[in-house]
Amino acid sequence: MNISLLSKSIKITASALLFSSLFSHLSFAQNAPEENRFTKVVLADKLDEPMEMTLLKDGRVLFVERKGALKQFDPNTGAIKTLATIPVNTKYTNAKGQKREAEEGLMGLVHDPNFEKNHWIYMYYADPNKTQHVLARWELNGEELVESSKKVILEVPTQREECCHTGGGMVFDKSGNLFLTVGNNTSNSGSDGYANLDERKGWEYWDDQRGAGNTNSLIGKILRITPQPDASYTIPKGNLYETLPNNGDGLVKKEVYTMGHRNPWRPTIDSKTGYLYWGEVGPDASNDGEQGPRGYDEFNQAKKASNFGWPYFIGDNKVYTDWDFETKKARPNSKYDPANPINDSPNNTGLKQLPPAQKAFIWYPYGISEDFPLVGSSGRSATGGPVFRKADFPNGQRVFPSYYEGKWLITDFMRGWIMSVTMDEKGDFKSMERFMPSTDFGSAIDMDFAPDGDLYVLEYGSAWFRGNDNARLVKVEYNGGNRMPKVVASANNLTGAAPLKVNFSSKGTIDYDGDKLTYLWEIKSKAGKRVLRTENPSVTFDKAGTYNVTLTVKDTKGEENSESLEVKVGNESPAVAFDIKKGNKTFYFPNKAIEYEVKVADKEDGDLKNGKIKPDQVAVSIDYLAIGYDKIEASQNHRGVDASAFASMGERMMNKSDCKSCHMIDKKSVGPSYQDVAKKYKGDTKALDYLSKKVIAGGGGVWGDHMMAAHPQISQAEANIIVEYILNINEPKTATSLPTNGSYMTKIPEGKKENGSYILRAAYKDKGTKVMKSLASEDLIVLRNAKLNPELADKAKGTQLTITPMRSFSLVGNNAYLGYKNIDLNEISQIELTAQAQTRVGASGGFVELRLDSPTGALIGKSETIEPREVRMGPPPTTAASTNGQVAATTPPARPAPNSLKIAVPANSGQHDVYFVFKNDKAKDSQIVMSVSAIEFKSTE
Repeated sequence: MNISLLSKSIKITASALLFSSLFSHLSFAQNAPEENRFTKVVLADKLDEPMEMTLLKDGRVLFVERKGALKQFDPNTGAIKTLATIPVNTKYTNAKGQKREAEEGLMGLVHDPNFEKNHWIYMYYADPNKTQHVLARWELNGEELVESSKKVILEVPTQREECCHTGGGMVFDKSGNLFLTVGNNTSNSGSDGYANLDERKGWEYWDDQRGAGNTNSLIGKILRITPQPDASYTIPKGNLYETLPNNGDGLVKKEVYTMGHRNPWRPTIDSKTGYLYWGEVGPDASNDGEQGPRGYDEFNQAKKASNFGWPYFIGDNKVYTDWDFETKKARPNSKYDPANPINDSPNNTGLKQLPPAQKAFIWYPYGISEDFPLVGSSGRSATGGPVFRKADFPNGQRVFPSYYEGKWLITDFMRGWIMSVTMDEKGDFKSMERFMPSTDFGSAIDMDFAPDGDLYVLEYGSAWFRGNDNARLVKVEYNGGNRMPKVVASANNLTGAAPLKVNFSSKGTIDYDGDKLTYLWEIKSKAGKRVLRTENPSVTFDKAGTYNVTLTVKDTKGEENSESLEVKVGNESPAVAFDIKKGNKTFYFPNKAIEYEVKVADKEDGDLKNGKIKPDQVAVSIDYLAIGYDKIEASQNHRGVDASAFASMGERMMNKSDCKSCHMIDKKSVGPSYQDVAKKYKGDTKALDYLSKKVIAGGGGVWGDHMMAAHPQISQAEANIIVEYILNINEPKTATSLPTNGSYMTKIPEGKKENGSYILRAAYKDKGTKVMKSLASEDLIVLRNAKLNPELADKAKGTQLTITPMRSFSLVGNNAYLGYKNIDLNEISQIELTAQAQTRVGASGGFVELRLDSPTGALIGKSETIEPREVRMGPPPTTAASTNGQVAATTPPARPAPNSLKIAVPANSGQHDVYFVFKNDKAKDSQIVMSVSAIEFKSTE
C-alpha cells in the first residue's frame, strides 16, 4: 500500500468533512433567533445561598436557601418573602472535633404534579440531629407552610466528617415518579483529584466504592420512587434492580434508577421521550497520570436505568487505575473494564458484579476539550438544565420559538454560559451552540422553564457559604415582536461617607429596533423620591442612608425595561491591601520566604498604622491549594479565619460596654451566661436582629424578672457585631489568623504536589455607623506555580493542538504568540521554554522573543534558535541476528530530549502583560514553527 497516497487521501477526506461540517453548522446557525430577542431580567438579588427552585402555575417562584429558608417570589408584588425556616445541619465535624461549613443544609425543593389540588411540596435537607439526609413532604397552604403536615418519605444515611457532594435535585415525570439526585458523600482529599478508591482501613470515607459503586447504598445515585398519598412510596418498573428477587438478597437498593455518580446535580425530564438528563460535577485532576485520566465534568442522558461508571470510569469511559493508596502504586491488572466492572472493595456491601458502564453524553476537562471545544476552558461545575418542548406551554405568551424544539439547554456554574444542545432522531448528541453568547449566567445553580414559558435561572453568587449581592433570581423572556430596550445602569461609586457624589451612567443601553429612548432615574429612600430625566446624571447625597436607584428606559412603542442600583451613604468601605514586600507577586517558589504587610484603613474606624484597628481584628490567611483542590474547602478556611478575627471586634466592643456587670461567659450572673444565650438561640435565623434591637432598647421577662438596661448609645451595626459574637461563642475556632506583618515560608505541605497555588488573603469588617451596617472588604492574591501550561495562555495567535499520535501544542507561522496577563518579572532571572521542532511535521524551527504589554511591545529578551530535527516515532527498529544464530541485543535509539530555550530577564523588569513571540521569517503562514510543552519562570537565587 502506498502510505503517502493514503495519507494524502485521509487529509483530503478530513478537509472535505471539516468544510461540510462547517458549512452545515453555519447554515444551521442562521436560523437561530437573534440574541437581542431575549432579555435577561433580574427579579431579585442579595439572596443567601439559593439552592433550588420550583415554578408554580400561579406565577410564584418558590426556592430554598442552604441555611434552611423556604422563600417565595411573588410576581404581582415583586417581593421576596420568607415562608418558613427548616432546622438543618450546615456543619461538618471531623474525627478531631473540628467544625467547618458543609455543602449540606436545605438542598432541594419540588412541588407535587397535583399541587393546585393537594398543595404538597417536597424538600430534601440535612437532618439537624442525625447523620442523614431526609426527603419530606409538607402542605403549603397559600403562604403558610403547615408544620403539622410534615411527613418523612425517605432517609439517606450519610457521614458528616468529611466534605463533599450532596446532590438534592428533584424532578417529577408525567407518571408521577420522583427523581432525586444524591451525591457521593465522599472526601475530595487524598486522591490528587483522581478517583476516590482508598481501601485502607480507617479511610472508608475516602473510598467511593462504598457509595457510588455500591449497589446497596443510596449515595452516589439518582433515585426514582413513586410517592403515595400516605407519604409511603412504591418502586416503579424499570429501576436498575427492580426485578431482582428477594430484594437482591439484601445487596441492592431498589430505589436506584442510575448509579455510578460523583455529584449529580440538577435533573430534568424530556416530556416527549421520558429521557432523564442532568449535570454531573467531576474530580479536579488537571492532567492524566498514573492513577488515571484527568478530571471531567459531564452532562448526562439516561434513556433507561444504567450505571454511569464512577468511581471506575469517567467521560467516555476513560479508565481509572486500581490504585493502592498504601504503596502509592498500581495494583496488578490495574485497569478496570467498562463492560465488566467489578467492585471488590472491602467497603462494598452490595453486589460485586456491576452493570456495564455507560459513556457520558458530554464531557469536558479544565483545559480545552478536543471533543467539545465550544465549552471553553477554566473552572467547571456542570449544573444541568431543561429540555424545551413547545407543547409544555399551551398558554404561554412568550414561549421560545420552534427553533429550540427538543433542544437541551445546559449551564455550567463556573463558566457562565448556556449551551443549546441538539439531539438526532435517536436522542443522541448531534451539535451544540451558545445560547445568548454575550450574556453571562455565572453561578447558575438551577435553571428551568416556568409554566408560562419563560426561562428562570437561580444564581448562587460569587462567594461560597454566605449571601452575595449577585445571588439572584433571573428570568429570560423571548420577544418575537418589538423588543424592549436593553438597559445598563452603572455608577462610579456606590458606597461612601456623606456627602457622597455619584456619577450615574446609562452607557451600553440600546434599543435593537432603533427606537428613540427616554430615560428616567428614580432615587428612593426613607426621605422620599427624586426623579431625574437625563441619560447620565450626577447626584450628591448629603444625608446618610440607603438609596435605591432605578433607571427605566422606554421606547416609542411603550416597551420599557429597567435596572437598579443601591447606594449606601454613611459608611466608607474599608480599604484592605495585602502587600508583598519581598517576593514575586505572580509566582511562588518552594522553600522561599514571602515577606508581607497587610494594610487596613477605614474612614470611620481608623487604621492599623495608628493602632485604632487592632491586628487581631483583621483576618489574614495563606493557604496552599494543591492540584485537585476543592474551592469549597478554601472558602471553608476563609470563613473560619474571618469568624475568628471578626469575633475579636465583637469581644472588644462588648468589653468596653457595661455588659460584663450583668453577664459572664460561662456562668449565670444577674443575667444569663453568654454560653446559655448562644444555646437558647442556636439555629434561630431571627435571633441576630431580635437580640440586637433588645440590646439597644432593653427589656426583660425571658430569663427572669431582672430588666436589661437600654443602650441607646449603641448603633444597630455595633449591636449586630456584639450579638454575633455572643451567638457564636460556643463554636470551636476552626482556623486562626496570621499576623498582619511577617514572613511566610512557601513550603509545600507534605504529600501535596507542587503544581498548585498559594492564596494570600486579608479581610476586615468595620464597625458600621449609627445609620449604616458594617461593611467588609478583602484583598486576595493568587501566587501560582512558576511552570505554565502553554495551552492555557490568556491570549494566543497561531496555535494548533493535536492529540494523536500524542498530544502536541504548536505555534504556527511567523509572529505566532502566547500572552499572559499581569506577570511580575521582579526577582525573575530567566524563563525556560520546553520546545521541539520536528522534521516529521515540517516544522521550520526558530527563536522566541520576550515582549512587554503587546506582541509588538518592548523587546527585553530572546532565546537561542531551535533547529528542526528528526524525532523517532513508532516501534524500535528491527533487530538483526548475530553470526551464532542468536538475536543480537540492541538498544533502540533514545528519543531526543526536547530543547530548553532560555531567555534571560533583565533585573527590575516590573509587572506587565508578557508575550512570547515565535519568530522565523521564512516560515509559511500554515507552517509549524515549533511545539511547546511548558514555560517556566526561574527565580533569582
